Amino acid sequence: MNTEQEKAAVKSEESKATEKKAAGEMRLKFFPVSFFAVIMGLSGFTLAWRKLAETFGTSGLFSHLLGIVTLALFAVMLLAYLVKMVRYPQMVKGELNHPVMSAFVPAISISLFLLGLCMLPLSPVLANILWGAGAILHIILTFHIIRNWVEKQHFQVGHLNPAWFIPAVGNVVAPLAGVSLGYHELSWYFFAVGISFWIILLVIVFNRILFHDPLPPRLLPTLFILIAPPAVGFLAWLRLNGGEVDAFARVLYYLALFFTALMVLELPRFLKLPFFLSWWAYSFPSAAMTVATFVMAEKVGGAFFHWLSLIMLAALTALIALLLFRTLLAMKARKICVPPDH
Repeated sequence: MNTEQEKAAVKSEESKATEKKAAGEMRLKFFPVSFFAVIMGLSGFTLAWRKLAETFGTSGLFSHLLGIVTLALFAVMLLAYLVKMVRYPQMVKGELNHPVMSAFVPAISISLFLLGLCMLPLSPVLANILWGAGAILHIILTFHIIRNWVEKQHFQVGHLNPAWFIPAVGNVVAPLAGVSLGYHELSWYFFAVGISFWIILLVIVFNRILFHDPLPPRLLPTLFILIAPPAVGFLAWLRLNGGEVDAFARVLYYLALFFTALMVLELPRFLKLPFFLSWWAYSFPSAAMTVATFVMAEKVGGAFFHWLSLIMLAALTALIALLLFRTLLAMKARKICVPPDH
């Protein structure tokens, strides 16, 4: 009897191990590329806290630690995605060619740009490696995705959403570290491509929002991405033109401020949404606008920008805490890395 019980216990343990392994493989198979939006948000959060330290002349230790933690998290996520690429190449190919998910693939290369900027004060060599890898990957992904837009016939108006800004307009992130690393002309290239496609996509995205079916709840948080191109464009323009807040810089900043105010007015609608991983779309645009406002306070001066930057940082910190908490809860409840119909 004891022998039979032992055999049954062994079989039970083996069955549990098999089920656990199968569940792990399932999560890997459906590991979404949109998860890299977390890295963009945390990188932006890091840069916002660094800007606070620079503004008030305080220690940058907290931002440095944030940057290191974010880089470590990126390494884990990238490894998971590379394993997925090896084991489930068709799933990765499907994301690359999907009319909605393909827009999130360049979040990987943009994360590399941002991590290069985060690492710049700590290790210029590491920053150079990260930025260079991001530049090569982003050029490849930008051409691939835009060629898909041009050549494919299966895109519909319903597929269009503000996440489409990520592949092309994400180019404007490159000059933030690129200029400091000495890639001046390449930074101008990225800026020119990004700012041009921003204007094109802004028109067609608003056409979709105004004259077609509303965005589905899962994609509503991507409206926050409207803030990012002018906010990041403002910061990139200052890097490229020597730091002068000229007329074009003001146009970019105040347009970003308008979109930020618009999103604040829409908060009651956002608060009613159930949690999706797309909630991380709130984070990077908010961080970019926070940094841009700190820069305006520094360059232009005035109590308005000073207090607005501090309020924005406080709100951003609360937002990141909420996103991390909700993401961990969703992971614990196995609601992330599941098939799309779950």
